[in-house]
Amino acid sequence: MDYTLSEIARICGGTFTGEDRRVTEVVTDSRNCGVPAVPLFVAMRGARHDSHDFVDGMYARGVRAFLVERPLDMRDGAGYVVVENAIDALQRLAADWRRRFGGTVVGITGSNGKTVVKEWIAQTVPDGVKLFRSPRSYNSQLGVPLSVWQMSDKNTLGIFEAGISQPDEMENLRPIIAPTIGVITNIGEAHQENFISTTQKCLENLTLFNDCEAII
Repeated sequence: MDYTLSEIARICGGTFTGEDRRVTEVVTDSRNCGVPAVPLFVAMRGARHDSHDFVDGMYARGVRAFLVERPLDMRDGAGYVVVENAIDALQRLAADWRRRFGGTVVGITGSNGKTVVKEWIAQTVPDGVKLFRSPRSYNSQLGVPLSVWQMSDKNTLGIFEAGISQPDEMENLRPIIAPTIGVITNIGEAHQENFISTTQKCLENLTLFNDCEAII
């Protein structure tokens, strides 16, 4: 990942103000940040939290680039991109980064077993292949873009999981992963409560593979 804030604003449809900082990493959790060299801190509003409350603390720790959901007071040397929805903005940026990647991407979906299959595939990759695989089980609406953003243009193979719990969520994840090869583990009762039937959930999962060269 390597973007200026003005580029990020253009890609995600946001408004840019302040210093046009260049960023190479994303931070969404202020508690787990060591702070990387040139991070973008993403502030989101949730049902029980508002990470805009931590912007001052992140600025004090050296962060100078912010993606936020509401205008904030300007700080010396800082740049801001204001968007309506930060997760949507991250998804758009990750999809842009994926389009720049020239290697092979494997996308894995299913009701369960995704992480195990991902690790099995990773273990069979020949020496010399520059592999990136999503950390742990980063397969959600937030986890997938954060995973794809970590993929380098030096990698030649990426392996990513995609999980859904609501209708239409896979349509958001499809352009972010844009798999060359698709793997489906199984479709069962897990996360079924928001789908009319397992058939509907199966069709939603298969959306990930619309443009695949091969499906396993």
